[in-house]
Amino acid sequence: MALVSAKEMLEKAHAGHYAVGQFNINNLEWTKMILLAAQETNSPVILGVSEGAGKYMTGYKTVADMVKAMIDEMGITVPVALHLDHGSYEGAKKCIEAGFSSVMFDGSHYPFEENVEKSKEIIALAHSQGISVECEVGAIGGEEDGVIGGGEVADPEECAKIAALGVDMLAAGIGNIHGKYPENWKGLNFDVLAEIQAKTNGKPLVLHGGSGIPTDMIKKAISLGVSKINVNTECQLVFADATRKYIEAGKDLEGKGFDPRKLLAPGCNAIKELVIEKIKEFGSDNQA
Repeated sequence: MALVSAKEMLEKAHAGHYAVGQFNINNLEWTKMILLAAQETNSPVILGVSEGAGKYMTGYKTVADMVKAMIDEMGITVPVALHLDHGSYEGAKKCIEAGFSSVMFDGSHYPFEENVEKSKEIIALAHSQGISVECEVGAIGGEEDGVIGGGEVADPEECAKIAALGVDMLAAGIGNIHGKYPENWKGLNFDVLAEIQAKTNGKPLVLHGGSGIPTDMIKKAISLGVSKINVNTECQLVFADATRKYIEAGKDLEGKGFDPRKLLAPGCNAIKELVIEKIKEFGSDNQA
C-alpha cells in the first residue's frame, strides 16, 4: 500500500472519537516495529520524522524511499502516513519534494503574522500535491531537536486564524511537554482545549508530548477534539531499558549475542509492545 495523506485518517478519527498515534522513527528497526504493531492491530499509523532524525538517516529521500520499500516488502495494508515532525520552513519544502505524505510546519517561534504567511505558503504547496499539513500555535514545552518550547497555552483566536488557512490538523499548546514530565507538572488545560476546538470548527487537533500523559487525560483530550497523539520519548525509554538489561545480563557475550540483530531485538520488541499498547489506548485499533 502506498503512503497516504494524514487528512482522511484524522477526519475519520475525529468523527469516531479516537486518535491516531504518531510514533517517531529513528532507523529501520524502529520503522519495522511500528509498522508491524499497526498491521497487527489493524490501525492507521503516522510515522514521525524530526529534522534531526532525518539528518541522522542521511536525508529525507533516504527515509521516504526506505519507508515505501518496507511497506511494500512487509505487505503492510493499513494506512501509513510519513510525516515531518516540527519542520522548519525549508525542511517542510524538502520533505514535500522527497516524497513524504504529510508535513508539519512549526512556525510557533515566529511573530504570529509571519507564522500565518509561512503557513499559507506551505499549505498551498503541500495541498497542490495531495500532502497533508500540520501547523502549530503556542510552543510545546520541552526540547525536541533544538526546538525549545516553554509549554505555553495557545491563544484560541490565533488557533482560529491558522485553522482558517485550510490546515489539515492543528497543534496547539495546552500545557503539554516534550520529554519526561516533571513531578510538578500541572496537567493539560482542558478549558483552553475546549475553546480551541469550538473556535476551529471541529478541526482535528494534535497532542504533542504524548509520552507519560495519564490515560484519563488522554481520553478526555480525545473527547475534546484531539485526533492525533505524538509518542517518542516512551519508545526511546523502553528501547534503552530493554537493551541495557540484555547487556547487563551478559547476553551479548553468549554465543553470537553481539550480533546487532540479536543485540537490538529486545529493545525492538519493547517498542512494538508499547506501540500496540498505545494504539489500543488511543482507540485506533481495528479502524484501518
